[in-house]
Amino acid sequence: MADEKNVQVQTSLFGDDVPTEPMAAPESPRARHAELNRILSHAAYAYYALDRPEMSDAEFDRTLQELLALESAHPELAGPESYTQRVGGYVSEQFEPVTHAARMYSMDDAMDLAELDEWLARTDEALGATPERPVAYTCELKIDGLGVALTYTDAQFVRAATRGDGTTGENVTANVLTVRDVPRALAPAGLARLAEGGLGRSVEVRGEVYMPRRSFARLNEDADAAGTAPFANPRNAAAGSLRQKDPKVTAHRDLETFIYAVADEAPIDVHTQWDFLQWLRDCGFSVNDRAARCTSAAEVHAYCERALAHRDELDYDIDGVVVKVDSFASQAALGFTARAPRWAIAFKFPPEEKRTVLREIRVQVGRTGVLTPVAEFDPVTVAGSTIARATLHNVDEIERKNVRVGDTIVVHKAGDVIPEVVGPVLELRPEGAPEFRMPETCPSCGSPVVREEGEVAYRCVSIDCPAQAVERLIHWGSRKAMDIDGLGDEIVARMVEQGLLADVADFYDRLTEEALAGVWTGRQTVDGEDIVVGPVIAAKIMAQVAESRGRGLARVLFGLGIRHVGETVARQLSAHFGSMAALAAATEEGIASVDGVGPKIAASVRGFFQVQKNVAVVERLREAGVTLEEERAEPERPQTLAGLTFVLTGTLERLRRDEAKAALQALGAKVTGSVSKKTSYVVAGAAAGSKLAKAEGLGVPVLDEAALEQLLATGEPPAQP
Repeated sequence: MADEKNVQVQTSLFGDDVPTEPMAAPESPRARHAELNRILSHAAYAYYALDRPEMSDAEFDRTLQELLALESAHPELAGPESYTQRVGGYVSEQFEPVTHAARMYSMDDAMDLAELDEWLARTDEALGATPERPVAYTCELKIDGLGVALTYTDAQFVRAATRGDGTTGENVTANVLTVRDVPRALAPAGLARLAEGGLGRSVEVRGEVYMPRRSFARLNEDADAAGTAPFANPRNAAAGSLRQKDPKVTAHRDLETFIYAVADEAPIDVHTQWDFLQWLRDCGFSVNDRAARCTSAAEVHAYCERALAHRDELDYDIDGVVVKVDSFASQAALGFTARAPRWAIAFKFPPEEKRTVLREIRVQVGRTGVLTPVAEFDPVTVAGSTIARATLHNVDEIERKNVRVGDTIVVHKAGDVIPEVVGPVLELRPEGAPEFRMPETCPSCGSPVVREEGEVAYRCVSIDCPAQAVERLIHWGSRKAMDIDGLGDEIVARMVEQGLLADVADFYDRLTEEALAGVWTGRQTVDGEDIVVGPVIAAKIMAQVAESRGRGLARVLFGLGIRHVGETVARQLSAHFGSMAALAAATEEGIASVDGVGPKIAASVRGFFQVQKNVAVVERLREAGVTLEEERAEPERPQTLAGLTFVLTGTLERLRRDEAKAALQALGAKVTGSVSKKTSYVVAGAAAGSKLAKAEGLGVPVLDEAALEQLLATGEPPAQP
């Protein structure tokens, strides 16, 4: 994923386990569209923001292609918030933001030579290619590094920025100044090719910062000697090194660059990509010397095959070949899609494969209780780093791949990042190798494991399972649950590490203000001293904990994280049963009879109360004074907005978005997240963006905050023109 895969992510603490709205049927295109966007955003966040990829390039690309196909079949699902419209990576708040001279686009992928041929044929046709006048292409190795933009004014280096979200990057000038092959000034040979008057203008060139393999090996040797965690691969090491707060750390990481692009119509007297690469060399930039100019599909194929065959001979990682239309005039004629140039494509390499022996299948418990089998095998070096384990995802996947402990297996790094078991070498299977069986009890807490009908995952449903503790506790304190202000994720994680919290009842009958004050926040002073919560913040948090006792049954039900019980279902259950005791005593059929609650949710709720540890936690909440009865409901207002659909966008000054949503729903309105022709009104606060623009384009009436307040006060919408 060295080419851009944007990160503008909103992740849920429990993913699909605790939806905040009723979920659409599995076959619903809208539900699948939302799920694909969630998967892609989460994967991109892990890759760019955390430098910790959780999804292979190939899987990411397959998911993105499914999303594109879904939007092609259902155009109404496409919109500015879809991942298909996003460009770039992640912009950290750690560095000053920098606006690029021109947008940095993503790159479409060809996963095999057939897809590459299709793109070449389309491009040749679009440019009117003939045997006498073929289209020329420049082929360049696809460097697996971190995208960077370098700005020069009056030929002097002035700024460096990461790719970021495509429009805005992170100012990493101080760190890039430590990279030895970045010229501080453009060389005279390059200046000679500037157009008239060009010297006084800024030029923004682009490329990749990478870590050579020799430097990566030395870095991990030092980490091993120091007892610290090694980097997974050179790309992660380069990204982490460039984002250091202290440039001295970056200076010792031995980074290098390859430059290959320019931001816009810079004042350079060159007209092709091939000539532009030479101009970059003349200026003193490092340019990859393995680029080639090709004039046929056969030549492009041969280049890609040579690059794949010789990739291990290089001192840097590559994961493909970038093929570009050579002529700048032809590039301009082809233009761009919403996220990528039409004049370039990335041919992605297939993963490298090795054989090893599977020694054990160990079962891990994830943050949502899902049991995941993990293959542990003899260490083997693949795509530049040593791997010894890989997820097997679920028992169905194990059965599909037919792997057993003792097998000689084939492994690779999907996308050169994620270790993956391809399958067994059956002729080498030892006699009597046992088939894998999922455990009947949780490896973490010993509670029963369940597998719901129609699902592949086995789950631990115990509320005090140590493996799930941190995420459950964070969810309990979230705004839509018990709303414990000031309870950050890092603080919760530290309290779990220190044994101060294990389950949600511990907030009320174990946690003390004194203990909380001494918890490390995960941050340090400039002198390296740990920053703790402190008595002032601890007192405020504990006051919030005390106040949360009276939030009411619906919030408690949502906060408990019962599978399939989101905000709406929690309110319905609270309104119907009135108390936790009545709900706990209800039959599965009785729960399923509640409006909006079907058999699947009913089985999940009933299963929750059949786990003794869950019942014990609920009883401790009761003893600690947490309200487990329905909140006193206000008299129902006339449903004067029934049949109307509202969309909220921007920032409201006097109302929180969730408060405005609840107030509209109390009058019978439906509040959704996307604008369409069926939208009745859009409520636009400050800094309203694409939704406001779409509403204006569709002619949907727009209300400001004052109009919204008038509507809520009277219960009557303004007359539409």
